[in-house]
Amino acid sequence: MKYQTVIGLEVHLQLKTKTKAFCGCAIDFGREPNSSVCPVCLGFPGSLPVYNKEALNYAIKVALALGCQVQEHTKFDRKNYFYPDLPKNYQISQYDLPLSRYGFLDITADGKPKRIGITRVHLEEDAGKLIHETEASLVDFNRAGIPLLEIVSEPDLNSAQEAFDYLTRLKTIIEYLDVSDCDMEKGSLRCDANISLRPEGIKELGVKTELKNMNSFKGVKDALNFEAGRQAELLESGRAMEQDTRLWDAQKNITVSMRTKEGAKDYRYFPDPDLTVFIIGQEMISGIKDSLPELPGLKLRRFVEEYSLSEYDAGILVSYKKDAEFAEECLKQYPGKDKKNMANWLIGPLLSEANTRNLSLHQLGVNIDELTSLIGFVQRQELSHLNAKSVLTQMLDSGRSAQEIIKERNLLQISDTAELEQVIIAVIRENEKSVNDLKNGKANALMFLVGQVMKKSSGKANPKIVQELIKRRIDNA
Repeated sequence: MKYQTVIGLEVHLQLKTKTKAFCGCAIDFGREPNSSVCPVCLGFPGSLPVYNKEALNYAIKVALALGCQVQEHTKFDRKNYFYPDLPKNYQISQYDLPLSRYGFLDITADGKPKRIGITRVHLEEDAGKLIHETEASLVDFNRAGIPLLEIVSEPDLNSAQEAFDYLTRLKTIIEYLDVSDCDMEKGSLRCDANISLRPEGIKELGVKTELKNMNSFKGVKDALNFEAGRQAELLESGRAMEQDTRLWDAQKNITVSMRTKEGAKDYRYFPDPDLTVFIIGQEMISGIKDSLPELPGLKLRRFVEEYSLSEYDAGILVSYKKDAEFAEECLKQYPGKDKKNMANWLIGPLLSEANTRNLSLHQLGVNIDELTSLIGFVQRQELSHLNAKSVLTQMLDSGRSAQEIIKERNLLQISDTAELEQVIIAVIRENEKSVNDLKNGKANALMFLVGQVMKKSSGKANPKIVQELIKRRIDNA
């Protein structure tokens, strides 16, 4: 039997406010354990929470960027459960009146646009962190009380790849909003996944499992692929599926059952008596909406229209906000209406250099005028593309100008036909078989002969002129 995979994602996002959600404790990753705590975030009796306005503004930004309807009335609830790193024994979260509902995020699936529904974006607080030692587990409460957003998707994703693309796109949007550092290593962005299988053509959802402990988008993808296979094997064998929570073991590449999944009734939600209902006016929502930056989807379309780039090229350039800003400066300063050459250099040699150096495009520190000058040498056929890439590397390493490096290394291409003719005559004399192959219609022989000329000229011969001169000499022989 063929099965359809059904996936929903729950993304937990730490907001980069200066202080915690309900108290004035500073948020500073890497501080001494339990050094950023107070009676409020430790849940001492008699302490009263006050919500962080900056966190609320950030949350509304994310909700609006995802097309959600921000609720006029919203409240906080207590979600009751015991974890060793949750000092209050309940989490302040939201249940029936979340901050926002009914949003969406667009991805591309099988080359076609696909809209993934966002069920809700709601506010809550983070728990602390357990540090597991050989003989004991230690707890650090510094993270307890950091403002979190939970972004819950509809079960509209149908493959691990779609889930990966959804997360990548979501992370890009959040980075553009500048409300979180999205650092998965620090726990700023975490993802749980719900996955089930159902026979193709059946609308009813199958029994789901929830996957946790995935520390990267690749980990999410690998875990979902494994779990889809595990569930298919169970269903094929006729065994019953159980709803449970499973951990992803990245070392063994398997999921392991952790506990039977709780439902909402197990959490015994009730309104937090220490926090009043929030009323969010339309004036506030409109003000935040007007402050939103140009988001990646709109920037991509503008790059396509304004700079005549392909969607693929524009998509690469807008993947990171600061890289997009740098790329736009390069495109603006590049002379003429045709910006394709600059775009090719940005997503080709420059991106390659950035990846090699483990940097982003904007971190390379390349001077835009010097980059434009280097591209000009190639466009005028004064410098080969291969040598130009070598010059770029030296420019980045030394900070020197393209012209200075080209002159020092004597890299300007030879375009003088008389000088090239002497090299070509020698190559033809030394490669009679290739010459005969070319006369007999073997096109590859021409490229071999051009290569030999390039070799003899130390890569300085203009390959386009060399091709023309070789063909002319062979044809007239």
